[in-house]
Amino acid sequence: MSDIPKAQELLYKGDFTCVLCKDDIVYVSKEKGISPMLDFITNGIDLSGFSVADKIVGKAAAMLFVKAGVREVFGEVVSKEGLSFLQSENIPCSYKILTENIINRKGDGICPMENEVKNISDTDIAYDLLIKKRNELRGIQI
Repeated sequence: MSDIPKAQELLYKGDFTCVLCKDDIVYVSKEKGISPMLDFITNGIDLSGFSVADKIVGKAAAMLFVKAGVREVFGEVVSKEGLSFLQSENIPCSYKILTENIINRKGDGICPMENEVKNISDTDIAYDLLIKKRNELRGIQI
């Protein structure tokens, strides 16, 4: 089985939010939002060439996938901006549902992480902004 079908199967079988596969190496997470990718990148895990299956892929997640060097993405739900960013970086992306926007957890507006990267195209800048925003949302002062 190739990497993306394997990642998709694990995403659903294990009730994970994010699964990355490359050959026999697999990373999984049940953390919400973009936290799995922020943690993998922050911890220096080399994800170059990995395929990823994720529950929700907006522009913020797409930018982190590009920064990490993933080669293919599947999203259960993918935003148009996320898809566009991945396509601009020549990263194949498949999905179940294509949506206009990623909504916040309350369901009353745009995801705050999406707002952070709305007008950003540099993945390093996006990463720094997303770390700061996550810390702010968690009440962490650095």
